[in-house]
Amino acid sequence: MNVLEAIENRISTRAYLDRSVEKEVIQKILDTARWSPSGVNTQPWQVAVVQGDKLRQLSEEFLRLSTEGVKPAPDYDYYPGEWVDPYKQRRFQCGMELYRALGIGREDKEKRIEAALNNYRFFGAPVSLFFFIDRRLGKGSWLDMGMFIQSVMLAARGLGLGTCPQASTADYPDMVREKLQISDRNLLLCGMALGYADESHPVNQYRTEREPVEAFSSWYD
Repeated sequence: MNVLEAIENRISTRAYLDRSVEKEVIQKILDTARWSPSGVNTQPWQVAVVQGDKLRQLSEEFLRLSTEGVKPAPDYDYYPGEWVDPYKQRRFQCGMELYRALGIGREDKEKRIEAALNNYRFFGAPVSLFFFIDRRLGKGSWLDMGMFIQSVMLAARGLGLGTCPQASTADYPDMVREKLQISDRNLLLCGMALGYADESHPVNQYRTEREPVEAFSSWYD
């Protein structure tokens, strides 16, 4: 698979096979992604690879906090406080398509809640990657982190694995830092489910639309 195919075929995988991922494969993904660019070669990325009992413990704690009504307290605002178009409409359409793929009706609140909680189960993936950045760094390093995270997803795709970047698993950063014994100096950006995709699951069959090049580009000669 070439890089163009990896970019075009990557999806947010939300159902995984009950199959472990070898340490050597994860190591290869990160070994490839470390060549991502960063301003003055700062290489701001820090990654916690979580699996096995520790992943189950984190999942249980995420679910407990959520079901007990503990309000998420992420380190930063991933989404805007007030949605405006066209972003509001795209968000709505994305949600509707996801629920449709899962066979969840618009009025079925119980199933919608359960679908949301699957984020905290990492969608059944055997591995979760948590991405941290030193709080002392500037906004440019956040751009570097985005490029690194994309490189991780493309490397995983090239090795036949699925991924799903998850802002949701940064909802309770203090808990994650405590469980993983990560310094408070490190801000939690997001998590990422990683594993072998269950290609037969309906949730992995749908694709969100993308705007054509003409809609977001301006050309100057």
